[in-house]
Amino acid sequence: MVNYARWSIVVTLLICLFGLIFAAPNFFSQAEESSLPGWLPQERLNLGLDLQGGSHLLLEVEVDDVIKETLETTVSTVREGFRNARRDGPRIGYTGLGVQGNSVVFRLRDPADIERARAALQDVDPSLSMVVSDDGSFELSMSDQAIIDRRSSAVEQSIEIVRRRVDETGTSEPTIQRQGDERILVQLPGLRDPERLKRLLGRTAKLTFHLVDSSVSFEDSQAGRIPAGSQLLPDQDNPGNSLVVRRNVEVGGERLTNAQPSFQDGQPVVSFTFDSVGARVFGELTQQNVGERLAIVLDNRVVSAPRIQSPILGGSGIITGQFTVQGVQDLALLLRAGALPAPLTILEERTVGPGLGADSVAAGKIAAVIGLVLVIIFMALSYGLFGLMADVALAMNIVLIVAALSVLQATLTLPGIAGIVLTIGMAVDANVLIFERIREEVRNGRTPISAIDAGYKRALTTIIDANLTTLIASILLFQFGTGPIRGFAVTLSIGVVSSMFTAIMVTRLLVVLWLKRTKPQTLTV
Repeated sequence: MVNYARWSIVVTLLICLFGLIFAAPNFFSQAEESSLPGWLPQERLNLGLDLQGGSHLLLEVEVDDVIKETLETTVSTVREGFRNARRDGPRIGYTGLGVQGNSVVFRLRDPADIERARAALQDVDPSLSMVVSDDGSFELSMSDQAIIDRRSSAVEQSIEIVRRRVDETGTSEPTIQRQGDERILVQLPGLRDPERLKRLLGRTAKLTFHLVDSSVSFEDSQAGRIPAGSQLLPDQDNPGNSLVVRRNVEVGGERLTNAQPSFQDGQPVVSFTFDSVGARVFGELTQQNVGERLAIVLDNRVVSAPRIQSPILGGSGIITGQFTVQGVQDLALLLRAGALPAPLTILEERTVGPGLGADSVAAGKIAAVIGLVLVIIFMALSYGLFGLMADVALAMNIVLIVAALSVLQATLTLPGIAGIVLTIGMAVDANVLIFERIREEVRNGRTPISAIDAGYKRALTTIIDANLTTLIASILLFQFGTGPIRGFAVTLSIGVVSSMFTAIMVTRLLVVLWLKRTKPQTLTV
């Protein structure tokens, strides 16, 4: 162990050098950073919500709305299937079409049409089971497993959409994770405008295109006399008024590939582009309905309903309305991120001020400094020169931890600081084991070189076993823990690895260099 290969010296020095380089930006303020050489890395420690302030939101996905929407879509599919069946034969009469619980039910007027009805409904959602009675009663039901799958899928999809929306705002290092069966935890460190984000997350942003039903007069719409295939939606540009639009969705927002804020005639608008399928469907729609009005519906409100003057075959268009500049920016963001499968409800909201985070950082620094000073004094008093070498390795250990956190862009939280402070105390454990073993060998009459060699060899197995068990525990904490526990586990894991490196490699390098230079006849450890 005393013979230190040249390649080992080079590797140890390079790792220490890279640690100093990657940790350096964290020891300068934001103002001083601009004066640093351009070749230095720019990555700094990311501070968590509890250290730099920000917002904490607990959202609940209204998964029941997903089931309801699925069943309502099935009602429309049934109605459309029977309408198409009239082209191939007599009309299929039915009554009582609607939703009951987790099923869609209706009854045929003539039980003799059962087989024709089955054929007409072949395009119905395959996850629905169909039960048919001899009297012509139909029941399309969702199984318990199908409901569970739809709920789980809605939550997972909501998490992804929330992540996209948050990323579009430029918030760095957000924490977005599932909590329980139907809830999403969102933590946004350093967020300056939480109200805007709440507005973005609170909107479903479901965009659809419908033809306006021009057959319904204004008086009929006000009286609620709406045909079965149409619906009455509020008009955003004319508060208090509504428009009757076809229930059938001609084109959905899922076909959008891009949406950007723009201006037309000095007014803010949103320009959008369809994918190839959406462009084809939209082109055919506008080509076949020139002169009709096309309603652009966002979250069940008509944003605008322009008249189709000519076919739009380019696969792009604009959304106009009474928008502000911020409004079109937010709407474009929502459309790019995609629609939520179900509305989100904010169950809990907490805002952490930067002052509280600054106090936590200051307290963490004080704890780290006090722990570091006490360990340095203890090692120097207990082991003399060897203790000072261990203190140098301890300082390098802290540098390597900071460098690793910066490179990984891990988020440092208050529990993470606790992990670093704990690592400071644990980092000298390996050196204590080695030095005590060297003391024992010296007492047994070994020469300095033989005592140091035996001390490192015989303590190595114990050091690896002790640190490996700690590393396993920290990995399990990271795997099964959440939030602050994972932050603690990250810093502890990095600290364990770096402390083993500094104890086995850095301290030994210093000891070997001292030993070869001074060639002592006796050891004072």
